[in-house]
Amino acid sequence: MARVLIVDDDESLRESLALVLGAEGWEVSVAADAAQALARFDEANPDLVLCDLRMPGRDGLSLLPELSRRRPDAPVILMSAYGTEELALEAMRRGAYDYLAKPFQPAEVVLAIRKAHERERLRRKSELLARDVERAVGDRPIVAASSGMIEVLELIERAAEYKATVLLTGESGTGKEVLARAIHAQSPRRDESFVAVNCGAIPEALLESELFGHAKGAFTGADRARRGLFTEADGGTLFLDEVGELPFSLQVKLLRVLQEEEVRPLGESKPRQVDVRVIAATARELESEVAAGRFREDLFYRLNVLRVEVPPLRERPEDIPLLVDHFLALFRDTLGKPVRGVADEALARLVAYRWPGNVRELENVIERAVILARGEQLGLRELPANVVEIESAAAVAGGGDLSLKRARRAAESEMIRRALRETDGNRTHAARLLGISHRALLYTLKEYEIRD
Repeated sequence: MARVLIVDDDESLRESLALVLGAEGWEVSVAADAAQALARFDEANPDLVLCDLRMPGRDGLSLLPELSRRRPDAPVILMSAYGTEELALEAMRRGAYDYLAKPFQPAEVVLAIRKAHERERLRRKSELLARDVERAVGDRPIVAASSGMIEVLELIERAAEYKATVLLTGESGTGKEVLARAIHAQSPRRDESFVAVNCGAIPEALLESELFGHAKGAFTGADRARRGLFTEADGGTLFLDEVGELPFSLQVKLLRVLQEEEVRPLGESKPRQVDVRVIAATARELESEVAAGRFREDLFYRLNVLRVEVPPLRERPEDIPLLVDHFLALFRDTLGKPVRGVADEALARLVAYRWPGNVRELENVIERAVILARGEQLGLRELPANVVEIESAAAVAGGGDLSLKRARRAAESEMIRRALRETDGNRTHAARLLGISHRALLYTLKEYEIRD
């Protein structure tokens, strides 16, 4: 529901406009002059202003810059009975969205306000989508060959089309935000905004304002109104990372938003409706947090509608060669280094390492290795000591079960099996999915002893 501020010294016009716009479902505030307008503007935090050009004292043209300074995203439509083309152009030059010449029909005002509100909504959406593109899933694609991660991908694909809340659980660094973005990208909300917030990275005193917004003057330092992330994500998806870190005092407020689908910014008396799909993630065991009294049980059940457990990297070594190839190509391009591959012994150590920091740690290790690389191939000297000096180093060097050949064979086998499942065993179609010839697929099936 949009909020409109009407500024006009004609009381009868103010009242008639308020009735017309109220009947359209808008929340209306009124002011008789510029001084009242500024006071009402701070109180009502309007989405749009309908302002008379000529008023006693300060006129509408001089009021324009002050309104724009306080809230640049609130369009101003000027009205006047003394309209000329030059005056309309001057109003636009000073920042007015539109100009209405009095007398006008109610339908003209309704149409002008709808157009202005829609334009501003699309502008905000465009800004958010531009930010999303910079952090898109494509920059961090989901690389998977292991059965565990393939099951995760199949699960989020099925969950994407519904609005139900998704809870992503798993160790830090496993790629939960990438999966959240993948859910959004496959959902009916893909063209709307994806907004992410780390609940553990924002001080408790600021987190409520960050999530729900605030009115100007709601607290010390609130020199302007803030929309809040729930409002920014309206129509799209809000990703609450590390939701287990949410202070207990805010958990009940989050629960209320999820149940009522409305938010009330700090300092405001009326709530606003929001349509937001929530995806939450945590590295904590929320059941244990509930048992310990640190996390609300009702909020846990509200978040735990569709649960997706992301396996740690040590449980899916088949993915490591593919991830290494991906990060190598990424940093080769961004850092401008001519690195083309990884030596067999170095990749064997990477596969054998336990990766307590999961995919994020692997990414950092490959970035460091590319920076240190002196030639076209990464070797042991580019890897950190803790990766090189693994307990199973002797077994790796001797060609044991975690050798490069076996790791790549396991990855290729899993990808072939997945292609065959997706094509119901049609080898021609499976070969096309895999990007290889039908003959090459038949040869690999025989070599790896894979049955359809």
